[in-house]
Amino acid sequence: MVINQQNLSGIYSSFNTLFNKGFENMHPQYERVCMTVPSASRDETYAWLGQMPELREWIGEREIQNLCANAYTIRNKDYELTVSVPRNDIMDDCVGIYAPLVQNMGESARMHPDTLVFELFPGGFQSKCYDGAAFFSNRHPLDINGKPFQSNIGDKALTAASYAEARTQMMTLKGEHGRSLKVVPDLLVVAPQNEAKAREILFADLIQGNSNINKGTCDLIVVPELADNGGQWFLLSTKRSIRPLIFQEREKPRFVSKTKNEDDNVFFNNEYLYGVNARYNAGYGLWQLAYGSTGTKTGG
Repeated sequence: MVINQQNLSGIYSSFNTLFNKGFENMHPQYERVCMTVPSASRDETYAWLGQMPELREWIGEREIQNLCANAYTIRNKDYELTVSVPRNDIMDDCVGIYAPLVQNMGESARMHPDTLVFELFPGGFQSKCYDGAAFFSNRHPLDINGKPFQSNIGDKALTAASYAEARTQMMTLKGEHGRSLKVVPDLLVVAPQNEAKAREILFADLIQGNSNINKGTCDLIVVPELADNGGQWFLLSTKRSIRPLIFQEREKPRFVSKTKNEDDNVFFNNEYLYGVNARYNAGYGLWQLAYGSTGTKTGG
């Protein structure tokens, strides 16, 4: 192949098509647990977290719902993936051998948010959310004075009993005015090690010969990224406009190249570079919509 800018542009176009095909063919799971928030700056501050307002009888003047004093900020991060193609391979018409690699780049770009988001689950037992407590904690203040406290954490292994207990714990949460938050969990999130037990709890007609009262109470997703913490499990409420976690998107993944003769990689290394640029991050939303168990306590 004669190497000129016209042919290089054609190769880029073909690679970009392959990248987009790989990107579109993948189906990440983070969208089930996150609200995606577009970002227009270096970081975004979520001053409204902690507010789950509800209607009240209008007596006297309107009651203004003040934004939470403990604002939570997520800073965007840059991500990249770069591969090199030797100039000789293009000259010798060997471009086709790179097609699977470029398509895989698209697949990787599409699935990368899963890595960020599901790292938040085990991290939530230590990392703080908007109220200053760990996302999964028994020290979430009910009101701005810090008392009393509410909990969205447990330590029991996944069983039918511990699952029912977690559902009850979520559905009895109250807002700062002492009224029910009307939280109803609808999604169970587990590592591969807990898949069989989770399917039994949610889909079996009978458990140990008894009618399964938990059947159909939640959907299930099994997350390979949680395998390093196989005993942990999580219960979420995901049907509201606000979700337990936030995926903040500043710049969608895009396919780029560096193939000009004057580029250093071409001049010094005799290779062309193709890559992916993206800019985003993930963080914690409302703890009230999530329950996490370390799964360290067996029985019960």
